[in-house]
Amino acid sequence: MNFREQPWMGVFPAMLCAFHDDERIDEEGLRSYTRELCAVNGLKGLVCNGHTGEIMSLRPNERAEVTRIVAEEVKKSGRRLKVVSGVAAEGSLVAVDHARAAKDPGADAILLMPPHHWLRFGRSSETAVGFFKDVAKDGGISIIVHQYPAWTKAGYTLAEMLEIVKLPEVVCIKMGTRDMARWLWDYEQLKAARPDIAIITCHDEYLLPTLMEAGDGALIGFAGFAPELMVKLVHCCLEGDVKGAKEAQKTVAPLARLIYNFGEPGCGAHQRMKVAKWLLGTFPNPTFRRPLRPLSEEQVDKIRQGLQAIGLKTVN
Repeated sequence: MNFREQPWMGVFPAMLCAFHDDERIDEEGLRSYTRELCAVNGLKGLVCNGHTGEIMSLRPNERAEVTRIVAEEVKKSGRRLKVVSGVAAEGSLVAVDHARAAKDPGADAILLMPPHHWLRFGRSSETAVGFFKDVAKDGGISIIVHQYPAWTKAGYTLAEMLEIVKLPEVVCIKMGTRDMARWLWDYEQLKAARPDIAIITCHDEYLLPTLMEAGDGALIGFAGFAPELMVKLVHCCLEGDVKGAKEAQKTVAPLARLIYNFGEPGCGAHQRMKVAKWLLGTFPNPTFRRPLRPLSEEQVDKIRQGLQAIGLKTVN
């Protein structure tokens, strides 16, 4: 199926969350940011309450509030964009509650993260697959699988994913194994088992290699930072335009080094991304919620200089 016709294939920005200086959610700032993304041609949906959106520092009612704000702005825009809300919960019952709380204000799907106690203690395959069965049965909403890196105890094996995609509620996998030796094999086996499933990369730091090898799109924080650029790169890859993709990568690479600092997406990268957008005048405030502390003036100045070095104008 052509990626333009499949609703879960293409580019999905993982959104930042706007806060005031006192850490309250900046509703107007978030609405403005959402409107900015809604105006970008080529996006398939917006993803709020992901790691980029600081889900772990948001209270449950705030996660629902963020979803409501984003869904309202998408509706106002008249665009046919999917609204996806992240769900991070330690148990099936809580995950179901959060899934329902995301659906009520307008989410079309949830991005279901694994329970984070698995990172420490691990889990059985029956527990991992059962978690999805529980949420699929009682959550009442479509599910995007959030696949964690293979080196964690929370990443799903291929055998587990093959069971998970048997659930009709599962519409997409955000593939974050970060194991390039597995990437193509997993993609091929999952597609053979369920051809309609969308398998999209979240490898901001390996975006071009993953998409050139196999992939149906990208769900990445970088698309919330430079959406037009990500649409260009991802669409070139999906259309087989190698020359166009490599040309876009020339602009992507220096920005990615500045934000990701040769590492995986994480709190530090998300913080640099928010500060960079604020420096460029395209985000209202660089505040990150505690327990993270503000970047030092030296760190902010380094980002400023990096943006200026690649020809971008800073206003803050």
